[in-house]
Amino acid sequence: MIDRIQALLDEGVRNKVYPGAVWAVGDSTGIRASGATGVLDPDEPEQRMRLDTVFDAASLTKILAVWSSIGALWGDGRLDLDARLGSYWPDVAEYDLGQVTARQLLTHTAGVPLRAQLKNQYGTNHADIRRGVLHEPLHRPPGEAVEYTDRAALILGFLAEHLSGMSLDQLATERTWRPLGMNTTRFGPLPAELVARSAPTELEQETGTHLKGLAHDFSARLLGGACGIAGAFTVLDDLAVFLRYMLDHTTAPGEVGFGADWSANSLTVQTESSQPERGLFWHPAPGTTDGQDIWIHYGFTGTGMWIAPTQDRWAGMLTNKLYYTRDRQPLTDVRNTFRRLAFA
Repeated sequence: MIDRIQALLDEGVRNKVYPGAVWAVGDSTGIRASGATGVLDPDEPEQRMRLDTVFDAASLTKILAVWSSIGALWGDGRLDLDARLGSYWPDVAEYDLGQVTARQLLTHTAGVPLRAQLKNQYGTNHADIRRGVLHEPLHRPPGEAVEYTDRAALILGFLAEHLSGMSLDQLATERTWRPLGMNTTRFGPLPAELVARSAPTELEQETGTHLKGLAHDFSARLLGGACGIAGAFTVLDDLAVFLRYMLDHTTAPGEVGFGADWSANSLTVQTESSQPERGLFWHPAPGTTDGQDIWIHYGFTGTGMWIAPTQDRWAGMLTNKLYYTRDRQPLTDVRNTFRRLAFA
């Protein structure tokens, strides 16, 4: 398996799917195999990709920060997934969003607007953006269809802040990242010492340089670097600790906010009457069956994680594919092959 995975990812470097990649496969005991390939930055080929390279996690933020924080609040008994938001959140009580439930947001069945990029929608003031997002009308009735939208995570991030009285950054750090020992994972912008070992992403036309240590997602940058959509940065070891804990909730060195019940509920189909199937922010890998039970979550910058509780197996792969292109297909092919090898 190790040689085949390494050969696959080496080929991705040669084909310029990404400048470099790091990966790991493990189980409830920890990492069983890992590797790195390629370079940090093609403009500086002497800097090799390393296992401790820091990556813009992009949409993995939805799991590492939002899903885990919502799970902590649910575990505390402070959130009923099936209660209408308007029944306990005054900011949305008089608006369409008030009739939506947290479960519908987690399964992408809430009917919220599909566009999520905040640029030029609500201005640049944080309070105005929050108000605009929470008060915008639904585009279809809740529960009518499964439609993936980043906006669901943005709203859940605001909800977590309302229920906890903390910023999403602080909540994720205190309830998940710090207790698990995920000491590098944080929202950007990154401090200089972490920028130096960060994988650059897309070329910013205004400056003529690749983004590095600054979230690629514009909405995250507009909101100061941290939001439910994106903005977190992580390393392979931290991702491994997080996924290992999902398989064995006794492995944490501290008291983590979300527990076994939250993980188990999330990794089950919640949308049996609608397609595509969804768990709670996780979704089944394409072509898998209940017996295989592989759940996935991807990030736009080139990140991905997989978990299969029935196999006691997890896998993670971090790349900076966005350095080259926004075309998803080349990386999709690599991800699908990686999954087959990791869970063979």
